[in-house]
Amino acid sequence: MKYETVTPKKFTGYHATAMIVAFFAVVVSVNMVMARFAVSTFSGTLVDNSYVASQKYNEWLEEARKQQAHGWTASRVTRVQDKVMMTVLRANDTALKDAEITAIAEHPVGRTDPIILHFVQNGAGVYVSRDVLPEGRWKLRIAITHRGNKMALAQEVL
Repeated sequence: MKYETVTPKKFTGYHATAMIVAFFAVVVSVNMVMARFAVSTFSGTLVDNSYVASQKYNEWLEEARKQQAHGWTASRVTRVQDKVMMTVLRANDTALKDAEITAIAEHPVGRTDPIILHFVQNGAGVYVSRDVLPEGRWKLRIAITHRGNKMALAQEVL
């Protein structure tokens, strides 16, 4: 039996250069793809001016205390066909009647313009939007007003 001698291929500077270039090409490509996803899915703005927002912090805390003093509770917003529904109760678990409820529906990543929803009472403490909310995920900023008292909350609806 004869064995053939195999001569190993030499590792040259060309091979080293090709490996280094390929490595960095992969790293740069992945970084560019990830940066594209990050920029296209999040606007990056939480507040327009953080200094002004910090100056209003104590006002927001006071509004939250007043809101808690009412004792109102609001159920999770649920989708009913192409509209949304919620229930609002007083501190003693009785229905909050004749409240004025509006909501601003915003797409989580700002892909569409905000939609303003107006709610009408549909039973004891049950409120349904008059306006249609398209399918998808939405952040709702809800404002409830009743006899001069106000409540603000944020919820997400799928």
